[in-house]
Amino acid sequence: MASASTLNVSAYLFTPLDDPAALRDALREQAGARGLRGTILLAEEGINLFLAGSADEVRGFVDDLRTDARFAALQTKESWSDAVPFGALRVKVKREIIRMDRPEVRPQDGRAPAVSPETLRRWLDRGSDDDGREVVLVDTRNAFEVDYGTFAGALDWRIDRFTQFPAAASAHRDELVGKTVVSFCTGGIRCEKAALYLRDEGVEAYQLDGGILGWFDAQGAAHWSGDCFVFDEREALDPALAARVGA
Repeated sequence: MASASTLNVSAYLFTPLDDPAALRDALREQAGARGLRGTILLAEEGINLFLAGSADEVRGFVDDLRTDARFAALQTKESWSDAVPFGALRVKVKREIIRMDRPEVRPQDGRAPAVSPETLRRWLDRGSDDDGREVVLVDTRNAFEVDYGTFAGALDWRIDRFTQFPAAASAHRDELVGKTVVSFCTGGIRCEKAALYLRDEGVEAYQLDGGILGWFDAQGAAHWSGDCFVFDEREALDPALAARVGA
């Protein structure tokens, strides 16, 4: 995407924050001064952001954010577009940076085990994990997102919102026990909570590190069919991380 001039980043980090309201004002000022647009969500459990602007300003904002020890481990997923796909800058404080309504699930206290795209690719290519166990992929996204594209053979429980995931997972628990389960989502935030919930249910669950966008960056279209819905004006990205035709 050599002709594209706008850098888009998505990132999240579960990390304890005792002052999300104070951070809101500071981050709004910093992002606004750099001319960035998009959304930053803050909660006591961490940060979730989607921002776009010139490459120098976006990366400079992220670098500044990482100087705060609480955000030092923040990892971004990058993609490019011809224009900023957000109309404004919004910085909000929420109860959760991704709503699940399960306060006992606390990734800020320790994340679920993660599987890299390289490891998952090896498992999918061979048809089992390194111990010969069946690998089951669980799509944790909403049904309309799944309809844009998903991994071949992935389980899709047709949920309308993420708060429905725990009930769906519990209902399908017996189908997952004894298998190696990998939860996935767009950027990693939902599948991180999902994997923790599944582990609490007695399922050997892992999250796909970096989510679908991380998979596209590392593995392209391998084992994938379709595009990936994104919550901005681009609508969806193809496995080359380019806005799909017509978006």
